[in-house]
Amino acid sequence: MLATLQLSLLSLTAEESPAPGVSTSQKQPSQSSAVSAQAAPLRDGAHDFDFLIGNWKAHIRRLPDRLVGSTTWIEYDGISNHKKILDSNANFEEFEVDNPEKHLHIKAQTLRLYNPDSHQWSIYTLDLDKGALNLPPVVGQFTDNRGEFYDQEQYKGRSILVRYVWLNISPKSARMEQSFSPDGGKTWETNWICELTR
Repeated sequence: MLATLQLSLLSLTAEESPAPGVSTSQKQPSQSSAVSAQAAPLRDGAHDFDFLIGNWKAHIRRLPDRLVGSTTWIEYDGISNHKKILDSNANFEEFEVDNPEKHLHIKAQTLRLYNPDSHQWSIYTLDLDKGALNLPPVVGQFTDNRGEFYDQEQYKGRSILVRYVWLNISPKSARMEQSFSPDGGKTWETNWICELTR
């Protein structure tokens, strides 16, 4: 989705006519620079999630009542363990956190797959209790140490956008946020914040 949007924007930019008073030679890049720009390879993001491999402590803040203006968060602590699959770029997460005071427990599994053709990651959550792979995945990539991943799905009878953001990445810490948008991406409500440390 992001790649298609980026290509559409590039096409529109390329088709724009020169502004009044600007000659074509001033507006257009030279043929050699245009060819080299087209020949530049897409960034290989196959190792973008390598920082995540291993065992982490997880602290979660979760907003259970979403898209209703709630400000009541619930906090959890536990583990988030990640491993590569069969020496590939794909990775698998096992996640388990608790809130003892409220007797709440969350366990989850995540599968991340890299597509070398689109240069994007697809992130799937698994429900082992129901034996289901939750669809659609969120899809996206990293840019400058920040990963953004999106999908569109139904939530309580309405169509929303879902966004995952990975940021504040270091060898000892990382942060992941999930947000929902009910208005096509104009506004976002963060409802899940995961702070990883080790």
